[in-house]
Amino acid sequence: MGGELYGRFPVFADAFDEVCAALDGQLSGWVEHSVRDVILGEAGDLGQTVFTQAGLFAVETALFRLVESWGVKPDAVMGHSIGEITAAHVAGVLSLADAAAVVAARGRLIQALPSGGAMVAVAASEDEVAGLLGPGVDLAAVNGRASVVLSGVEDAVLAVAAKLAGQGRKTKRLAVSHAFHSVLMEPMLDEFASVLSRVTWSEPKFPVVSNVTGQLVEPGQLTDPQYWVDHVRRPVRFADGVASAAVVGDGDAVFVEFGPGAALSSVVEESAGQGAAYVAALRDGRPEVQTLLTAAAELFVRGVPVDWTGVLPAGAGSGQVDLPTYAFDHEHYWLRTAPAAD
Repeated sequence: MGGELYGRFPVFADAFDEVCAALDGQLSGWVEHSVRDVILGEAGDLGQTVFTQAGLFAVETALFRLVESWGVKPDAVMGHSIGEITAAHVAGVLSLADAAAVVAARGRLIQALPSGGAMVAVAASEDEVAGLLGPGVDLAAVNGRASVVLSGVEDAVLAVAAKLAGQGRKTKRLAVSHAFHSVLMEPMLDEFASVLSRVTWSEPKFPVVSNVTGQLVEPGQLTDPQYWVDHVRRPVRFADGVASAAVVGDGDAVFVEFGPGAALSSVVEESAGQGAAYVAALRDGRPEVQTLLTAAAELFVRGVPVDWTGVLPAGAGSGQVDLPTYAFDHEHYWLRTAPAAD
């Protein structure tokens, strides 16, 4: 993922290489292949949690840096699970070195947990599933008013999913290696907290929306290591976060999804309210360069400033063309006035 952008945009390639080098430094001795080679499909298995999380962070960060170089500036940023670490990094909460340390430790520690567990997406509201939660079954995410994810011990989660399906609710088991945001994450939390205590935290330079609360973060919130421990264990309150982000800035909100696909764009509309728009930088199965340039055009026509000299620099196959000529009618329409009266 990101391979076409890597070959087309030097800003993306430089940022991507820098992030991958930082991640490799943190994962040295833990993995066999470089993060860059795995993401670009040259070696290894991107399905391994340690590489999945590292890959998302690398591609998201490089995408942000590329679009940032085009003059696009956010009013606020948010993520979805691992994506919030990217959001915190680009907002200045974590340096690249420290963000790479957090991402690498998070992925490595989760991958080291026993495999198993289950996650199931359910077309139901949080209130509708609340009474079915209990030992072994946790709420992992609230993505929309009628879109939640259950996570936990496999038998318990699947039993709840079957009950909901019997009630006519649409369910889909997710293809994941572990049951994220569930009780099965607890064995890695202490060691993760130890890693978090060794990095340097700063206040964000622009607003960040929290997955944990679904609200704009408050001073001191993102700089508390315990927040990021809770972030692994507690549900992702994405729907609330979208609603909070929608009221930041002036005018109607425009959401841009930076990631390898458009999985989140489909649920943004439900929570953002009327007038909000959403744009995906990349989409599954579509040419990456064309999709990203189309996204930039969509931002521009919605009133977001875009520096086109950065998007299409001289020598990149772009240029100015003359407008077609027009046969004017040569008719004059002067206003005729009478002499002024005395």
